[in-house]
Amino acid sequence: MELRPYQWEVIKPALEGKNIIIWLPTGAGKTRAAAYVAKRHLETVDGAKVVVLVNRVHLVTQHAEEFSRMLDGRWTMTTLSGDMGPRAGFGHMARSHDLVICTAELLQIALTSPEEEEHVELTAFSLIVVDECHHTRKDTIYNIILSRYLQHKLQRARPLPQVLGLTASPGTGGASKLSGAIDHILQLCANLDTWRIMSPEKYRSQLQEHSPKTCKQYDLCHRRRQDPFGDLLKKLMDQIHDHLEMPELSRDFGTQMYEQQVVELSKSAAEAGLQQRRVYAVHLRRYNDALLIHDTVRAVDALTSLQDFYHRERATKTQILRAERWLLALFDGHKDMLTRLATHGPKNPKLEMLEQILLKQFGSVDNPRGIIFTRTRQSAHSLLCWLQQQPGLQSVDIRAQMLIGAGNSSQTTHMTQRDQQEVIRKFRLGSLNLMVATSVAEEGLDIAQCNVVVRYGLLTNEISMVQARGRARAGQSLYSFVATEGSRELRRELTNEALEALMEQAVAAVQRMDQAEYQAKIRELQQAALIKRAARAAQQESQRQQFSAEHVQLLCINCMVAVGHGSDLRKVEGTHHVNVNPNFSIYYNVSREPVVIDRVFKDWRPGGTISCRNCGEVWGLQMIYKSVNLPALRIRSVLLETPRGRIQAKKWSRVPFPVADFNILEDSAQGLSDLSLE
Repeated sequence: MELRPYQWEVIKPALEGKNIIIWLPTGAGKTRAAAYVAKRHLETVDGAKVVVLVNRVHLVTQHAEEFSRMLDGRWTMTTLSGDMGPRAGFGHMARSHDLVICTAELLQIALTSPEEEEHVELTAFSLIVVDECHHTRKDTIYNIILSRYLQHKLQRARPLPQVLGLTASPGTGGASKLSGAIDHILQLCANLDTWRIMSPEKYRSQLQEHSPKTCKQYDLCHRRRQDPFGDLLKKLMDQIHDHLEMPELSRDFGTQMYEQQVVELSKSAAEAGLQQRRVYAVHLRRYNDALLIHDTVRAVDALTSLQDFYHRERATKTQILRAERWLLALFDGHKDMLTRLATHGPKNPKLEMLEQILLKQFGSVDNPRGIIFTRTRQSAHSLLCWLQQQPGLQSVDIRAQMLIGAGNSSQTTHMTQRDQQEVIRKFRLGSLNLMVATSVAEEGLDIAQCNVVVRYGLLTNEISMVQARGRARAGQSLYSFVATEGSRELRRELTNEALEALMEQAVAAVQRMDQAEYQAKIRELQQAALIKRAARAAQQESQRQQFSAEHVQLLCINCMVAVGHGSDLRKVEGTHHVNVNPNFSIYYNVSREPVVIDRVFKDWRPGGTISCRNCGEVWGLQMIYKSVNLPALRIRSVLLETPRGRIQAKKWSRVPFPVADFNILEDSAQGLSDLSLE
């Protein structure tokens, strides 16, 4: 567990109690350096208590391994994450252990919880370690937590915990000029109350020996010369456009820009009460999704996504609108032709390029291990199916599995947190040698033997590029960027390379600043940030008080039937919105099968799906909260009829009326007689 000289160099101010950001490349040992700082802190500070914050569940276990080796059993340590199920409260666990490793969300819940066993104050900790601290910006969970720290600081509350940030990629914050990138780095430092960003100077050459540069190559391919499947999808979208009679809507099909347009069209149509137009927009988005899938993987995958959508429409909708009937007939009329074209059409050149890369790497390297990064869960699932169906790839003993974010949008793209841990474990052991992953695997995943990383047609920022590249840890490793010639993805990757250089210049400029000038700038930014946050909070509170809850009607987003009022709603655990009116049950049906959710929650478990009894639109799920059945609503399934017109809110936190917290005694006493108590 000895540290290298460059690690000693960067942690020296932290050992003196100063707040710093450690900026080291991936694989250079940031976690080990932080674990040593934690150990020395526990040894030297009276009543020391350390919390390590991570932003991905699988990093809780990974960091626990490193910290437990460093602590050597001398101090008590516990890990907390959302998949742990029934447990003692966060506050109790924090008070009874010297070091806590947890997801930031759990700490934030504990900071705001009124329950004594759950609640904890930020000042209860003497050291806060923030992993992947470049996320401490804007309204992220990290920044919400650290803004509490800044409030304590500016109120001169003592003692304040020491802060240690870890990052390989501070980023540029979207800036394209050096001055803007410097401002971004300074703001990051202000958010973390940083004394200095530390990177090796004296021992930089030694760091470079331990962190060799990955070999990067651009693997570019031509577009499909002929694309009858894609052409037919676009022809069908053209027909839907003609029915829509909206000439101002662009026909830039198969792009993210078009997706944004139809999402906005769906929202505006719902608010205007134009049901037919909203339905057209919803279906256009599905066709656009299919085009994006077709561009990324295979036509059969794109067709499967459309077929699944139309199957669900038929299975769930009990009231079919005129537009829906026409759209169903349009798809049915072309389904056979789409199937023929998907089965016998030309191959995707990007997949052919990917196959060549994998054959070369897995056929010529001993014990190869690789990760393919792709944008969506759907494309990860489709790529895995493709990999398992390629005879050539089986000949080089590729054993693949996907690693995607937790979610329950559909069975094909569902992965529990335990599933994630198991895939990572098998990949480390070598029983799996290829992961197809979304961004969930970009940050923090430490696999020393990984020797090939492929970024497959991705449109992301410089932080994602640096993080993904850093997963290739083995010597002589390869980083491949697969894209179509002249594509937006290629232009963005080239821009990312320039932004990475800009980021390095900006950090160096901040490191060279006069200390007094730097500290004055940090204080100025901190005060401005708190004023801005307070103003935003006041604005949000004002927005929540626009209307009385009883004056806002709740409508089904699909059939526009009124099903309740804002005054019927309560918040569970600050986020889940449930309807406590006992008469609400006449408006919905409940499926027999419980919803599959990846996590085990402390006080509730999911019941069946709830859907509109009038039209079949899915509204959310049944929460079994402390044995009480409560219908929990999704905001995107609800339209709000306010005294000033209809609105479709993006988040429950932005509805224009106050919602009280659920109180099991009071709300049950008000007549929840139909809610079954188990």
